[in-house]
Amino acid sequence: MADTNTVRGQIRPGQSIAVHVPATSANLGPGFDVLGLALGVGDTLVVHTLDTEGVSVHITGEGADTLPTDESHLIARTILERWAELGYAPSGLRIEATNNIPHGRGMGSSAAAMVSALAAANALLPASAQQGLDEIFQAASRWEGHPDNVAPAVYGGLTLSWCTEAGFGTVQGVLHRDIVPVIAIPDIELSTAMARGLLPDTVPHAVAAANGGRVGLLIHALAHDPSVLLLGTEDHLHQEFRAPAMEASAELIAHLRAAGHAAVVSGAGPTVMVLAAGQQRAQEAAEAISAFSAQHPKPLWRVRIESVPPTGVRVDLL
Repeated sequence: MADTNTVRGQIRPGQSIAVHVPATSANLGPGFDVLGLALGVGDTLVVHTLDTEGVSVHITGEGADTLPTDESHLIARTILERWAELGYAPSGLRIEATNNIPHGRGMGSSAAAMVSALAAANALLPASAQQGLDEIFQAASRWEGHPDNVAPAVYGGLTLSWCTEAGFGTVQGVLHRDIVPVIAIPDIELSTAMARGLLPDTVPHAVAAANGGRVGLLIHALAHDPSVLLLGTEDHLHQEFRAPAMEASAELIAHLRAAGHAAVVSGAGPTVMVLAAGQQRAQEAAEAISAFSAQHPKPLWRVRIESVPPTGVRVDLL
């Protein structure tokens, strides 16, 4: 970590950049804290460096009525802390955040905020001090505490991530062209910390072995044979334990899986995702969710047929 007492330089005022980062879905069933998938919906951030002091944040979309609009906003705070960590005195900031990723739904909103903030902070450094995507991935994973949502936000596509004492690692997996995510977003939120707190500290060896087998099958299904997605998405580690905190999501998943759809909890929930094999099956899954929602009016579900962007965070100079 940089010595924050040593100022290497000043951030130049008068810069403007736009950052786009995708939503993500982690776990994909059995791949707990390992697998992640980028989704077509995403957030956009426009950052201006100013020749005056202070920070202002203008928010459109998710969180517009609840999130702070000063330097305590997560993105603003992260940009300033990252500059300080690298030894750069800050500039004033005006941030315009267009939030399309639902908050508290298991679609990686906090990882997206962290990745977009770090990408913005990096792009506004002097050219000689800027770093690549790999360092943004490492920094975001450190600050998030785990890499499963961070990796697809940074790199896009399907990612397989891990942690070691030396840091975090990830690789992009092969994704079959027929894979289509279908997401069902309820109008209720769930704290990731609360959902993680429901998990047991240990599981029996047989459970771990069964889940490992499903992860291997799921990777094969995603890359080569979508016909085995239903079996490959069978989870033994986390969904059952989290079900009491999201009963409607658990009921919807059970309903969809009974009809042959590879439905899972997206991240920590309560969003539900179906990994469909082709557009026709995706449409069938969307219709099945809508029919279920009509029979169960609470919570309200928003249904989206999504794409999987092959690239992650993007920075454009304005």
